[in-house]
Parts: sequence; C-alpha cells; structure tokens
Amino acid sequence: MKSGWQTSTLGDVLAVIRNGVNCKQDKSGNGDRISRIESISDATFDLDRVGYAELSERDKEKNRLRPGDILFSHINSAVHVGKTAVFDCEEPVYHGVNLLLMRPKEVVTSAYLDHALKYLFQSGYWRGVCKQSVNQASVNQQDISRVRISYPKALAEQRRIVGLLDEVFEGLATAKANAEKNLQNARALFESHLQSVFTQRGKGWVEKTLEELGTITSSKRIFKSEYVKSGVPFYRTKEIKELANRRDITTELFISDVRYNEIKAAFGVPKQGDILLTAIGTIGEIYVVQGSNDFYFKDGNVLWLKGFTTIDPHFLRYVLVSFVESLNKMAHGSAYSALTIQRLNTHKIFVPSPAEQAAIVSQLDSLREEIQRLASLYERKVAALDALKQSLLHQAFTGKL
Repeated sequence: MKSGWQTSTLGDVLAVIRNGVNCKQDKSGNGDRISRIESISDATFDLDRVGYAELSERDKEKNRLRPGDILFSHINSAVHVGKTAVFDCEEPVYHGVNLLLMRPKEVVTSAYLDHALKYLFQSGYWRGVCKQSVNQASVNQQDISRVRISYPKALAEQRRIVGLLDEVFEGLATAKANAEKNLQNARALFESHLQSVFTQRGKGWVEKTLEELGTITSSKRIFKSEYVKSGVPFYRTKEIKELANRRDITTELFISDVRYNEIKAAFGVPKQGDILLTAIGTIGEIYVVQGSNDFYFKDGNVLWLKGFTTIDPHFLRYVLVSFVESLNKMAHGSAYSALTIQRLNTHKIFVPSPAEQAAIVSQLDSLREEIQRLASLYERKVAALDALKQSLLHQAFTGKL
C-alpha cells in the first residue's frame, strides 16, 4: 500500500448506512419528494425523477437527505445494483426505500467514496456478490459493510484525485458523445438518401403492388418435437437478424434431413434471391438468401418473399427497408409491432428498369458500407474509452494516480 494510504471496510468509514422510508409513491408532483432508483439512473441525482408521497413529520425528520449523502442502489436487478449518486440539492428530498443512504465519516469525502463505489460497479464487483431471487438481484447491508476500500488519509489528496478524475472523465464523455453524434449523422444521411430514392423517382418507373410482383408467405409449422441435435439448420428471428447484419451465425436448432426434404418436395424452401423479413416485434431485419445451403425457418415470426423474378432482390431489400422506416415513423418513434402478409401484399412500389435498379443498389451499398465502417469505428472507440476510464479508476484507487 502506498505511503499515506489506508485500507478499511465501508462499515468503518460510514457514519450511517441504512434503507429509506417505505411508502406508497406516485409521480403526481404533489406531496413530499422521495428518492427512488430512477433518481440515480444516470449516476447523478436527478431531481426531476423523484417520487411523491405524504410523509409524517417524524418520517421527514428522520429521512431528509443532506448534501453529500451517497445514494446506493442495492436491489431491483443486477443491472442497477451498485449504481450511486451524491445528493447535492438544497431542496427538501427524503430518502426512499430500495436505495441505501451512505453518510461517510470525516475520514473520507463523499465525492471520493462515490468514485470508489463507481469503480467497483464498473469492475463488475457487485455482480459477484449479488443474491439472485426469481425476479431480482440484491446485496444486503452486511455484505456492503464488509467491502474494503483504499483511500489516502489526507482529504486534500482525496480531493486532488477526484478533481483529476472529473476533468478526465468530462473529456472522455465529450469524445464519446462526439463519436455517437457522428454515427447518428451518418445514419440520418443514409435514411434521408434512401427515402429520397423512393419518393423522387424518375421517368419510366412502373407502379406495382408487391402482390403483383411475387409471392409473400411464411413457412410450414415445425413443432418442438421435430427438433434434432444435428441436421438442417432451423432459423428463428435471432438467426435471421445475424444473417441480415452479416454477423457470424450461431445455429442452435435443427430439423432432420428427412423432414426438410418432405417440406421441400411439398411446399418448397428458400432459395438464392428470396427474401426473409422479420415481421413480429421489432420488424425489419431483412435477409436476401445467398448461396445454396439448406436451411428452414420459423413460421409466423418471419415472412418469405419468393418468386420476385422481375425485380433485383437487393433493390427490393432497400424498398422494404424504406417501407419499414416509414411504418416505424408512423408508430410515433416506437418500433412497429407487427407486419402482416396482407399489408405487404397491398403495398405499392415503383420499379425502374433493371439497369437503374442495379445502379441504385450499387450506390446504396456503398453508402451502407460506409455507415457500417463508421459504426465499427465508433464501437472500437467507445470500447477504448471505457477501458481507459476503468484503467484510470484502477490507478486512482490503488494509489498509482
């Protein structure tokens, strides 16, 4: 341990650790303000996300939060357990149930302890001590009290470390936000261009319903009892999504070669150039079948577009992407929940010449590749920023910063 540092349990450095008042809350805006798990969802205390209740004077006296109090989420789910925020409001707010109040002794500052707890959260420490029940995960006060933390004895050194971390983290947050904004702008550009292609059509484009151009159907029912350990891959929405986004596929279900050949002979199976479209839940994962590998897919959740011989399947894919985007916008920002065969059949599209279809596909493919390149860069940058943040936290709380 670095000179001038000490290691203690949370129980040793906390003057208070307790749960809050258990009362029926609402979001009416009337009554006394009560802290709740949602109040610290962004790692800072959000006064706009409190609950409301009518408290007795006794409860208010006992549970009023003080500036510098630390609120710790210790129940609800493994996603939330370990999140913290320092209460920094002068207005009256009262300590609610499901958040532990931690009030440190004078040996450690609230800001230093808050950062130390965030370090434990980001390192995955709390997941290792969570007690799982049917619907939730939690840690109790005894477990928390036994947690060991290291800290410099000098409060000035604690403040130096916190100030340095805050400055660096602000820069990391800005870099992360800029990367996200660049990705959003690129995706918005692609969507705008996509919509313009199908709304500002040129001469010679012929209007057709999808029903006039091909057949939209689904698969034949496959029962669980027909699954086998190996054989012909059986795809659900998960696998179609992986294929649509060019990810490595993780096949988990199979049907026998005999059953597959029965279906193939009687009803047909997907072949190269056919399109599979997820149609239940968050719709719009679209896969143009490639190659000649045998597979079958789940009925109901996935629609099958086949026999579209007069239209480029990749052009049709972009038509469907544009259609799904329009549906989701009509759903006021939430993903459209279901897409029926009937609705697809009656959807009208404009079809250009084969040469123009190919040119449009080439242009959109290039733009799509650029979006995917930016997305990959963004993911790598975010991962690097998160790793840097964790490294800095580790250095800070092991006396190396």
